[in-house]
Amino acid sequence: MAPAWTSAVEEIARTERLLVALDFDGTLAPLGDDPMAVRALPEAAEAVRRLAAAPDTTVAFVSGRQLADLRVIGEHADDSVVWLAGSHGAEHWRPAGIEIAADDVPMADVVERAGIADALVADVERAVEGIDGAWVEPKAYGFALHTRLAQEHDAARAQSLVDALVAERAPEWRRRTGKNVVEYAWRHEGKDTAIARLRAESEATAVVFAGDDVTDEDALRSLGEGDLGIRVGEGETAAKVRVADPLELAELLTALAVSRAS
Repeated sequence: MAPAWTSAVEEIARTERLLVALDFDGTLAPLGDDPMAVRALPEAAEAVRRLAAAPDTTVAFVSGRQLADLRVIGEHADDSVVWLAGSHGAEHWRPAGIEIAADDVPMADVVERAGIADALVADVERAVEGIDGAWVEPKAYGFALHTRLAQEHDAARAQSLVDALVAERAPEWRRRTGKNVVEYAWRHEGKDTAIARLRAESEATAVVFAGDDVTDEDALRSLGEGDLGIRVGEGETAAKVRVADPLELAELLTALAVSRAS
């Protein structure tokens, strides 16, 4: 029996220029306790390779990870043809020969806000230092509080302390919740703006986007009638299609690559 998503995949495979934009953690790769040890499933990596080789098809990773870390976990080399949008769309990488639009944030603002962020991160680290299983990951435009290894009451305590610090010191920062993580950033871009930029630059006539978490819903809600949104795993979603896990997503992406190549 064919999977429920078969007809949707076959339909979008016929578009003239396709953008396949994919979250990474929990989407191409299972979630892990060590964020930098995460890697795409072999089946997912192969599906990405086949899609990237298909005619008139652009593949992009769209992640909350800062760009440098996304390149590590995505095993992304300098000669890769996979486009990247890191830090929820605040950072971008394109293959050689494709121009990246200049950042519209003045350098003076970047320097000033980076200094504020560094001081805030140091205070946040001290605040959660004694809380078992809670730790802080500095990021390009802020930081993330991880509580995957913490007990529920410890996670709640850590989040309360950090929320209070950010509310006092940087109330204008954007707060995002995910699976056992809360992110705070002075850049307000979201995955919806990342998709819009990728769509325009790739001149896509349709977009496939897949994600597994709350932050991916911004992108899923932004998709149009002719696009295909995919939710990986459980949770309320705006996606047209749901798959059980990264392995089933790899199956879907492989079917898309086959249809696209033909």
